Parts: sequence; structure tokens; C-alpha cells
Amino acid sequence: MSKKIYVGNLSFQATEDELRGMFSEFGAIESLAMINDRETGRFRGFAFIEMEDSAANAAIKALNGKEVESRELTVNEARPREERPAGGGNSRGSRSSW
Repeated sequence: MSKKIYVGNLSFQATEDELRGMFSEFGAIESLAMINDRETGRFRGFAFIEMEDSAANAAIKALNGKEVESRELTVNEARPREERPAGGGNSRGSRSSW
């Protein structure tokens, strides 16, 4: 069984190769997704890595709070994505009597 890991507070210059190197010492990486901004395409400073359970747990234990490039990493089990309402973010709510 595999576990998805959230890796946050990464340098904006971090590369996939660096992340693979950092996490592969704990086991095989099943998937790695570096999250980019939709509008600019720039890396947003966090990633998701999927690994086998025991490898993921070892990586979390070893890397959470570790300083990399003067930044303290946040490494933990990823939480399910929160559902956001569809639409353009209308702050007035949905009113049908306009």
C-alpha cells in the first residue's frame, strides 16, 4: 500500500532531481508532483510524493523540520483535497432574485 506525502516550504528553485535524491534514500518513489501556479507556471514551493507506506513513514520522520537551503521543510502525510465551490468566487453568495 502506498502513502501520499506533502512536502512544503521548498525553495522556489528546487528541482525534481533534488527531491528524488532526497526521498529515494528511503525507498522507491511511485509518483512525484511539483505544484506550479496555474497563471504564471512558476513552482509554488510544495510537492506531493507517493511512496510505499513504510518508506513514506521513514521519510516523514527523517525529513520533517530538516533545513534545506535555509528553509525548514514541512513533510507530512497529505490530507485529502478540500472541495471548493464551483464558480468565480462570487462573494455575495447565490441569489436568484437579481
